[in-house]
Amino acid sequence: MKNIFEKTVVEQTIKRIEKLSPETQPLWGKMSVEKMLAHCNVTYEMIYEQEKHPKPNAFMKFILKTFVKSQVTGEKPYSRNGQTAPQFIIKDERVFEAEKKRLIDYITKTQELGQEYFNNKESHSFGKLSKTEWNNMFYKHLDHHLSQFNV
Repeated sequence: MKNIFEKTVVEQTIKRIEKLSPETQPLWGKMSVEKMLAHCNVTYEMIYEQEKHPKPNAFMKFILKTFVKSQVTGEKPYSRNGQTAPQFIIKDERVFEAEKKRLIDYITKTQELGQEYFNNKESHSFGKLSKTEWNNMFYKHLDHHLSQFNV
């Protein structure tokens, strides 16, 4: 898995994002390109804008850690048309350029903070994650959706 904390990987990822346009269609799934960008932004909102997303209660956090964490933070790629957590479903309309800029800014900020900043940092839903788990969560999710839109 590529390391999203490396500047060259961030540059490659941003180049992929820059290839998107408001007219880009998915190879699978139902999301429009602007909703996909907003969907990808949710991961970063949970870190940088925590007030937007209430933390799960203790029972739900146990369920997430037990049944979901390994799928999200492991190395195995996501399958197509997998189930999406409710807070990641974008129902309202979004502006393509605004969502694209937010995503690029979040990715850049995350890389600049570096993997040591994230090592053993508490996640919104899964408890403390290692820098490898953070990387897998960030990169795998981005790569999955950028591949979905053929970039």
